[in-house]
Amino acid sequence: AAVSLRSRQEANQVQEMKRNVLVAANLLEEGRSVDDLFGKVDRQLIDLATGQVVPKEVVDPNAYDPRTAAKDPELGVAIDPEKDLAGIKRRGKYAFVYLVRQGEEIDQVVLPVYGKGLWSTLYGFLSLRKNGRTVAGITFYEHKETPGLGGEVDNPAWKARWPGKQVRDTSGHPIIQIERGSVSPGDPDSIHKIDGLSGATITSRGVQNLIRYWLGPDGFGPYLEQLDR
Repeated sequence: AAVSLRSRQEANQVQEMKRNVLVAANLLEEGRSVDDLFGKVDRQLIDLATGQVVPKEVVDPNAYDPRTAAKDPELGVAIDPEKDLAGIKRRGKYAFVYLVRQGEEIDQVVLPVYGKGLWSTLYGFLSLRKNGRTVAGITFYEHKETPGLGGEVDNPAWKARWPGKQVRDTSGHPIIQIERGSVSPGDPDSIHKIDGLSGATITSRGVQNLIRYWLGPDGFGPYLEQLDR
């Protein structure tokens, strides 16, 4: 019974992961199965240090779990505290990316991101257009932030403010900024800014920092540089 239940739980986790990727890419459609919609998504395991796809002979992607890998002496690395914007201390050497294709062309790349908020580690997906700079969508699927405050990272209205924003400059540096309050319509830099979560300054800063970390040189930066070529 335990083995049977474990197998079912693992299958449910895979389905939930697929669903969250589709949510971030704004591809979830009512009446269509997750597996059908996920058919246009190509999952790859990459080496974060180089941005290159990891050969299956080196690491089997079907057996790789990023959370477990972060704690593994061989598969994980300690993060220099001065560079640890996300406050996670360790990460896996490798990470998955999800390529959304339109025909043969890459339309979006969905990146798993996580980092510290106020009370918890927030886990989510950030989807970028092919240029690696423009947001297509974002979602957070796991956290323990305060309902009605930091928990508003789940609010569809707040997540709807992200598409079209520029999170990296033309040199590849992360520049996204979450304001304390609302972004002024006349702000010339508004394309890089998001309204803050009301009453949740620390959670807002945590989201900003985790996005900057994962888009930077110690996260998906090397991969995004190649994608933009």
